[in-house]
Amino acid sequence: MDLLINNATHIWYNKTWLSEDPKQCFDIKFWQQRNAVIGSTTGRGTTWFVQTNTIPAALRHYYRGGLLGKLVLDNYFFTGWEDTRSAQEFKLLNLLQEKGISVPRPLAARAMRAGLTYQADLLMEKVDNVKNLVTVLMESALNTEYYCRIGVLIRKLHDASVCHADLNIHNILLGANSKCWLIDFDKCGKKNGEHWKASNLRRLLRSFRKERSKRQINWQESDWKALMQGYEIMN
Repeated sequence: MDLLINNATHIWYNKTWLSEDPKQCFDIKFWQQRNAVIGSTTGRGTTWFVQTNTIPAALRHYYRGGLLGKLVLDNYFFTGWEDTRSAQEFKLLNLLQEKGISVPRPLAARAMRAGLTYQADLLMEKVDNVKNLVTVLMESALNTEYYCRIGVLIRKLHDASVCHADLNIHNILLGANSKCWLIDFDKCGKKNGEHWKASNLRRLLRSFRKERSKRQINWQESDWKALMQGYEIMN
């Protein structure tokens, strides 16, 4: 991991995966001039998909959610460079990559300070040829092997002492060769002890039940047992 400091801007980047100029890679005009924009999606803001020299990537600006987000769009209170949302997520993704956990590769992160607040951006791998678990289950049921793989993946995350603050089935991706991925690690981090792990799993279970009620996904309670078998097989 390398660091660029320019006045009130810090950029963390991984030169193994990013050969472009880190100072320019957060500007969508830079990618447009290279004809490297390959798509976009809209949520709180626009996430741009771009083709870097190495891998396809997603460029995301950090926006606030909830009621506060209606008043303060994208500014966060500054308490230190290493505490910024972008730096935290970048470093966490690096850690999980090093531990062999299937998460997007982090290419670069930026924080720009203005007085007491800052704004932030993240450039990370766009995982191709995948669907989130909600989409998959709306189409068909999954077999036991898939659920076991998901359980193993979550157990690896927990064994790394990392709690996914928004562990739900929208943030689990399924790809070719039965590979599973976890995404969206904003506001996530390491936790001590064991007590939080059961709570994290209950959050995921509630997500399955909620989507079954909301979208009639092809899921049943016995599928949770298969997922937990994968989780517990790591003992």
